[in-house]
Amino acid sequence: MKFTTSLKKNHEFRRLYSKGKSAASQCAVVYCRRNGSTENRLGVTVSTKLGGAVQRNRIRRRLKEIYRLNEESLLCGYNIVIVARMKSRFVGFAELESSVLGLFRKLKLLADEQVGIRSRPGVQHGSTGAPESISSEVAK
Repeated sequence: MKFTTSLKKNHEFRRLYSKGKSAASQCAVVYCRRNGSTENRLGVTVSTKLGGAVQRNRIRRRLKEIYRLNEESLLCGYNIVIVARMKSRFVGFAELESSVLGLFRKLKLLADEQVGIRSRPGVQHGSTGAPESISSEVAK
């Protein structure tokens, strides 16, 4: 993550829970608060209620990847904590991503509203939305 460091201290998490703004969905809760610096600081919390270590780490990796993929669209200078909820264990990556991005929108953390539309570099998309190489093969 280019523009982000980790939140590690317990008192930093507690301060964010008590004084930060929050938004919740069925999959996650996001807390945020300005930190006065030029970089974001991220913390991810997954309770033991969500399963064993393998399942908790899978959820944590997914949440970090969602953040990493959309990091450039977020405003700088915030402490952000993402708390996973039980439903995050059972939903797919796309649904979890749309849920977390919706929470970022609610908290006005997104600088760019074109989030979620990612294309691979060097691939031109045709009018069907599919990459040109696939569209031309289908047309034949």
